[in-house]
Amino acid sequence: DEAKIKKKKKNYRNSGVLHLQLLKVTRNFSFFDYISRGCELNFVVGVDFTGSNGDPNKPNSLHYIAPASGIMNEYQRALWAVGSICEQYDTDKMFPAFGFGAKTPPTYQFSSIFNLSIGSPRPECQGVGGILAAYQSAIKQVQLWGPTNAAPIINAVVGVAEAEHNRIVSQKLPCTSYQILLLLTDGILTDMEQTKQAIIRGSYLPMSVIIVGVGNADFKDMEALDADDGLLMSQGRKAMR
Repeated sequence: DEAKIKKKKKNYRNSGVLHLQLLKVTRNFSFFDYISRGCELNFVVGVDFTGSNGDPNKPNSLHYIAPASGIMNEYQRALWAVGSICEQYDTDKMFPAFGFGAKTPPTYQFSSIFNLSIGSPRPECQGVGGILAAYQSAIKQVQLWGPTNAAPIINAVVGVAEAEHNRIVSQKLPCTSYQILLLLTDGILTDMEQTKQAIIRGSYLPMSVIIVGVGNADFKDMEALDADDGLLMSQGRKAMR
């Protein structure tokens, strides 16, 4: 208390002066904040085509599709379960869908990320049915490979969200779209640190990442990405949310 100090000390002037050159107040928006303000969901899919899934022609493979059985494999069930919900909140129902970790035709060079609609110049599929059809076609054409790197596809979606964010900020427009990436994988990521960094980048933008583990692998290391015990950190940078 300045008054009390002055009474005790005759020569007292002050305890110092603090000059603020810049004060910035930043609000951390939640998923609910974005949606309640009218943001449209943009559903994006990433499917793991690495060799650890097993030969898709054999019944023990996670990518095996039994001929004429009508029974979905685990990847198809996950796509349908999440996609059928997100589809209801996307007006044009055109969903970018990608694969990762395989060798793709016609050259069969390794692709860290590729359009699920093999041969198409654009990644969009019409509805969840279109994603499932593209997946079923892709599994017959690609050669499963590796490693299981998730950062490239997350960074691709971050790039889209970042471009949209910069556009609305520069033009002082309201946010109109929110990216949701559904990432399906069968095992532990081999680029965990890069994946953390990509997710942290995305946490500052209108986007979310849903990672679904397929199969019976030990996904314990993946729990570090859910941030239940605290916000993600990597190389000194902390996630926004």
